[in-house]
Amino acid sequence: MTDAANSREIRTIDLFAGCGGLTEGFRSFRPEGSTRSPYHPVAAVEMEHWAASTYLANFGADESAVDGSRVKVTWGKIESWDPRPFAGGAEVILGGPPCQGFSGLGNGDPKGEKNHLWQEYVSVVQTVKPKVFVMENVDRFLRSPEYEAMHEASKRGGALEDYHIETKVLNAADYGVAQRRRRVIVLATRHDLVEERGIPLLHPVATHAKPVKGEPAVSSDVNCKPWVTVGESVFASTRNLVVDRLDLPARSCENWDKVLPGPFRTSELHIGRQPTEHSLRRYRAIPEGGNRHDLPEELSTPNWIGHKSGSGDVMGRLRLNEPSVTIRTEFYKPEKGRYLHPTKDRPITHLEAAMIQGFPMDFKWCGSKAQIARQIGNAVPIGLGHVLAQRVYEYLTGTGDFAGPYQPMFPTLG
Repeated sequence: MTDAANSREIRTIDLFAGCGGLTEGFRSFRPEGSTRSPYHPVAAVEMEHWAASTYLANFGADESAVDGSRVKVTWGKIESWDPRPFAGGAEVILGGPPCQGFSGLGNGDPKGEKNHLWQEYVSVVQTVKPKVFVMENVDRFLRSPEYEAMHEASKRGGALEDYHIETKVLNAADYGVAQRRRRVIVLATRHDLVEERGIPLLHPVATHAKPVKGEPAVSSDVNCKPWVTVGESVFASTRNLVVDRLDLPARSCENWDKVLPGPFRTSELHIGRQPTEHSLRRYRAIPEGGNRHDLPEELSTPNWIGHKSGSGDVMGRLRLNEPSVTIRTEFYKPEKGRYLHPTKDRPITHLEAAMIQGFPMDFKWCGSKAQIARQIGNAVPIGLGHVLAQRVYEYLTGTGDFAGPYQPMFPTLG
């Protein structure tokens, strides 16, 4: 397929956009034979200034657009955003409403006010009427009253009655991402497309699987490759890099009349911390693959000593021959999880965390060290976004609305 044949754009809107992990995943997709992504973001909404600035720095002038048009990036709460100018102007809506109330790490409050922001997402869907939408959330969302309410909304008379909904928990590691990260992915298809195709948009089949000793890695649908490890995907290329800086370069930008640090490229994020001598002694005492249970009593804490059956990830080293644990917003603090370098006596850097998430080296970041870390940890892995983009593209090209034949990558649509 040539770029000329692929000139019809698939326009996207990214809600609760963060730094743009989902948009980057979609933008990274190229149909076979094309050098241009079919996806063109037309709007994004994000309430955190630094995350909205990062999105603007990367997608504000979208080079994938045939006409070189700019993306309308809005910094503010979604409740205040007016989607009416985009009615009928996007085929795909993306986004992950805040998940603190569903997360096992948060307070788990089912009545938390942010839990209801999925309704704002649905309100935008009602106005824009995209062909499909993709919603991402933590796996506990699937067991929440809010998910039940959303599913009810897809029935006759509900706010989503025009859409067929498919929901599944996906592990990013099953799609070639060097990270075990389980997320609920909601795929919704407008009923007129379901009638035309005879099938709704369904989740991608796993391409990778956890190796079983002595057996090939397989799924029930297709032969799978083994999970990608952090050793091969990240640390093989960073082992000779020296962490010789504690701070980001002195640089600033101004967006929406506010000045903040940046932009910085991913390649500039190999920055460290200044641990105490006590912390260094802890790092040195933990062997490859080890964790807090390997610490001698004088380097441990009463809480750790008294909870031998607790988490094995706290103060743990990433394992070179496995995917990483979920990269969270404070990955630079090994007391928060398995975030020590596999062999070196330090936590992983912002660069290494961004690489595990799949961000390219030329991706631009705005904000302080802590703010950039939050953006990295909150993002959807680029590889997972990429495979979802391919699935959506295969489905939409199969409707005849877009240039190019329907050539599914996977043997089945199940």
